[in-house]
Amino acid sequence: MEKYIDVDFLIIGSGIAGLSFALKASVLGNVAVVTKKQEVDTATNLAQGGIAAVMDDEDSFEAHVIDTLSSGDGLCDKSVVEMVVRGGPKQVAELVDIGVDFKRNREGNLDLGKEGGHSRRRVAHSYDLTGREIERALVDSVDNKENITVYENHMFIDLLMGTVQESQEKNCVGAYVLDEDGAVVPYRAKITVLCTGGAGKVYLYTSNPDIATGDGIAAAYRAGAEVSSLEFVQFHPTCLFHHEAKNFLISEAVRGEGAYLVDKSGYRFMEKYEPEMMELATRDKVARAIDHEMKENGYDCVYLDITHKGKNFLQKRFPAIYGTCMALGVDISRDLIPVVPAAHYMCGGVATDKDGKTSVKGLYALGETSCTGLHGANRLASNSLLEAVVYAEKLYEYCSKNWNNIKNKEIQKVDQWSAGTATELDEEILINHNWDTIRRIMWNYVGIVRKRSRLELAQKRIREVREEIEEHYKNYFVTPNMIELRNISLLADLIIRSTLKRKESRGLHYILDFPEKNNQESSLITLKVTTRTLKKKVQKQNNS
Repeated sequence: MEKYIDVDFLIIGSGIAGLSFALKASVLGNVAVVTKKQEVDTATNLAQGGIAAVMDDEDSFEAHVIDTLSSGDGLCDKSVVEMVVRGGPKQVAELVDIGVDFKRNREGNLDLGKEGGHSRRRVAHSYDLTGREIERALVDSVDNKENITVYENHMFIDLLMGTVQESQEKNCVGAYVLDEDGAVVPYRAKITVLCTGGAGKVYLYTSNPDIATGDGIAAAYRAGAEVSSLEFVQFHPTCLFHHEAKNFLISEAVRGEGAYLVDKSGYRFMEKYEPEMMELATRDKVARAIDHEMKENGYDCVYLDITHKGKNFLQKRFPAIYGTCMALGVDISRDLIPVVPAAHYMCGGVATDKDGKTSVKGLYALGETSCTGLHGANRLASNSLLEAVVYAEKLYEYCSKNWNNIKNKEIQKVDQWSAGTATELDEEILINHNWDTIRRIMWNYVGIVRKRSRLELAQKRIREVREEIEEHYKNYFVTPNMIELRNISLLADLIIRSTLKRKESRGLHYILDFPEKNNQESSLITLKVTTRTLKKKVQKQNNS
């Protein structure tokens, strides 16, 4: 018996971008949100710092634009930066309207924090639990909407591709989804939106949740969409270094509130690298400085010192960080906090226009999955949540304006999933071994400081692993672990290809062979499946 799920809007991912758009789109039609874990298992939920927007008389749109462009190191799209910055205050107000409890001062105004790269205090926050608070309010609002259905523990496999009859152009008509019972169901939609977050799990050490395996970027690339700027991987400078802690960040806001970066002797080493901005330099510069200090001196970690701020302040301003560290035996009011850099944010992703449209008809991308032109070569702190909500609004405006055409669109017939002669994979060690291999190669050879010879070696090894993974994918029934492994192997290859193409050092991409910035190299690096390869993939999908 054939089984389909048909909706107006299919949203893959349940972070701030996906849920914000779901709430808005529900005014127009019925919405399905597919998420591979629980609703709250997202990068949004782990975001500590906040959302950057101009909400103070001493700040200005111009200042926020300048800070963003400076951080982006010459690769931001200025028109996009201006659009997002100017759209920020309205979207923060909407978050407040749905119940987000941002911290306020005695006068009742938003208490604005300051983070690295910002020249003003403009970060609205809920202490160091901002992401969790935003996710809570969004989930509550979504759960109260009758025409939004959230499918938890459903795994996105690949996009459904159809053909526009008039032009024979390929277009996206939904997705194949692995449900809780192990069945693969086609979800057919008029609008498909990728909001799957980033790809931090490509690296051995990351601040990201386990779900961050680049699913949306990988699937979009396989479908023929352009991906851009994947060489710009942001490493958060200060992830807690502790054998019992997993991907726990020490927020940018800790340095914003006056923490010093020191080595084990107490020396503030940032004065050697950024004597003016010191600890408030942009993340790429701070991460490289820490990486250099660790490698040059053989350190396992460096330290943050915020003991001078006092226990009462720290408990109130950073309750989660204070409590987590205390539980691990580190009293941040008295002790230095051991930290190391960790893969944190993808500045690149699926290339979109100002409405969130990708180069594939019917397919849209929001949040960290997308590459909009806002971040350029390096994301300014707390601009990510801002981008997510502003672009959710822009895509909603586009859909609303074109709703008559969209709602009358006939949903195309698509094939049911066929497993062919596949069998069950009973050796999970095959997946675990390749997963570990990919992440170690990426950490050791494609990290904060790069070298062409190491990149070429990494490329060779990753492609060998990818061949093995694709063979497993063909021969065995799909499982969540197999799907994720396939996606991180593709992301690893794409990151290396992008990195080898950029023959300069800029923003988050620092390569020893080309240590200087070269303005002749200042265009974006964009990758796309060749037409010939794509035709083979579509033919294979149709024959399966």
